[in-house]
Amino acid sequence: MLESLAPPSHERWLVSYADFMTLLFAVFVVLFAFSRYHSSIHTVSTAIHSGFDALSAAPGASGMSQASADEARIAPPHTNVSVTGPQLHFDTGELSKELQGVLGDSISKQEIVMQQTPDGLVISLRELGFFNSGQAQLLPGAAEKLKSTAKVLMQHGLQVRVEGHSDDVPIHNAMFNSNWELSSARAMSVLSLLVNDGGFPETSISVAGYGEHRPVASNETPDGRKQNRRVDLVVIAPRTPEEPLH
Repeated sequence: MLESLAPPSHERWLVSYADFMTLLFAVFVVLFAFSRYHSSIHTVSTAIHSGFDALSAAPGASGMSQASADEARIAPPHTNVSVTGPQLHFDTGELSKELQGVLGDSISKQEIVMQQTPDGLVISLRELGFFNSGQAQLLPGAAEKLKSTAKVLMQHGLQVRVEGHSDDVPIHNAMFNSNWELSSARAMSVLSLLVNDGGFPETSISVAGYGEHRPVASNETPDGRKQNRRVDLVVIAPRTPEEPLH
């Protein structure tokens, strides 16, 4: 006699549903873990970034370093922006006004251009008023402009990074084999004058040469190349109140 067959089960879908819920739970656990991991990575990255920024602004920091092209400085000049340091506070709008008072003629001739960037206030010394083409010796009259600039910056206890820049036209003459050498030599000429003749504290200034790798304009036009041939004074941080002005 044959046994009767068991009736078919209509709840087999529960097995698939349970598997699906288990997989879905695992996906959410992985996503949660990844978000926490990503947050940690971001925190560590930010800390490292801040550390290197602090090192670059440390008193006495100096070096010639290569860098890839950064974003062009496109912020409008004389932007009224407050910059806060560890212990001091200054207004770049007011600082710009003071510098205009002593550099007004050079600014009107476009020999000097000031603008606010993410790095800070930048005082851009164009080749036109400071150097002959392919040379690193400062032109007559440049010393007074630089000493006037140094006096204003020292009154506020500010630190400065001197950056040399060039266009992308290759150079090879009796003095320089590359734009690296030219831009670095020009930056050193400006730094030496600020320190030796302008009295700027050696502990509050640093130097870097970037060659053609940080343009502010296109090198495809003569005007763009002219803008890229410059030495930038980047106001990077206030000095601590305890540090003497010398």
